[in-house]
Amino acid sequence: MLFFLSVVALFALLIMLAFRYRASLLPHVPAPLRQLLPPFLNNYESLSSFSSQIGAGLTSPAFDLEANVRDGDSRAGLDEQGTREIMEIMRRERVGFDQARLIRHNRILAQNGIDPSGMPVDSKAVTRL
Repeated sequence: MLFFLSVVALFALLIMLAFRYRASLLPHVPAPLRQLLPPFLNNYESLSSFSSQIGAGLTSPAFDLEANVRDGDSRAGLDEQGTREIMEIMRRERVGFDQARLIRHNRILAQNGIDPSGMPVDSKAVTRL
């Protein structure tokens, strides 16, 4: 009985981990199998070009990706991890692209010990001579 309970618990843990990390696992699933998945699992789409990022709403007058496409920019697109983070912020906090970029930028500054004004949080930092 205890063995079967352990197997069921292990199986449930594997299912929860697969669901939690589905965004990083789905790109490795072959396309024919990915089409068989239910829609709530099959929502991953790579945004590796400027055109697809514009279509996802990752442009604004202050951060104009359309100008990059017009000018024939040879780069592949924006950073994939940053794009996912910004889209998650936009979805979770229901803000626009520029506000999501600001939130992400402030989080990166906070992780590095810098307040939103650009001053270091460390009391020992020399900011004036």
